[in-house]
Amino acid sequence: MTRGLDLDDPATTQRRRAIINQKRFLKLIYEEWYTLIADRIPAGPGAVLELGSGAGFLREKIPGLITSELVSCSNCLAVLDGQVLPFRDGSLRAIVMTNVLHHIPSTSAFIREAARCLMPGGAIVAIEPWVSNWSRMVYRNLHHEFFDPEKASWEFSGKGPLSASNGALPWIVFQRDRERFEADFPEFRLRATEGLMPFRYLICGGISMRGFMPAFTFPFWRSLERSMQRWMPRWAMFALIVVERRHHAVPY
Repeated sequence: MTRGLDLDDPATTQRRRAIINQKRFLKLIYEEWYTLIADRIPAGPGAVLELGSGAGFLREKIPGLITSELVSCSNCLAVLDGQVLPFRDGSLRAIVMTNVLHHIPSTSAFIREAARCLMPGGAIVAIEPWVSNWSRMVYRNLHHEFFDPEKASWEFSGKGPLSASNGALPWIVFQRDRERFEADFPEFRLRATEGLMPFRYLICGGISMRGFMPAFTFPFWRSLERSMQRWMPRWAMFALIVVERRHHAVPY
């Protein structure tokens, strides 16, 4: 269903949404991701913004979610750029995303905007690709997106909102360059980077490939991965990232 489609065409985003809903194994993965995200959102008043909502259904898990995309999509309330957010200072309770951060050309620009828009105690909650011994091999050889854990910069160039990326950026910012992140953005505290899913996304074929396993095997693969939790630093393909806006300013 995705063969020959332009990754940056809005119609492709709509097609991906249809694929997620049709592939039962894949939809179960997204349901698990969305539950993890919803459970990590701080309680209390304030709006929750999702970046890159076009293909997903997170709004079913988070009532009142502000869905957004870079281009107009039928299920999105706003068209916006994560590097220039159209929200008042301290007006958001959380910013959430699934496989989006590594497509934002300037991670620093996004984090600065998040720091401005999030209220004290607010959070960035994301599911993103992660770097491990296993994922280096998978992403470099079996995935169409650019993946460079050795890249020095937190930025990348490219014209397409979906075709341009560096899949290793979340790991670079929050693991490899954590000291730089903490120095550059003292208003934030990194609360969690939890390794996830070394196998399930791969064997379901993701959005662009046919699945290798039927949906009824999902519980088996989930149990297998949970039993590997102590070895996730070597095997994780994704991570749940939680970054909290501090309640009080931290002096430089």
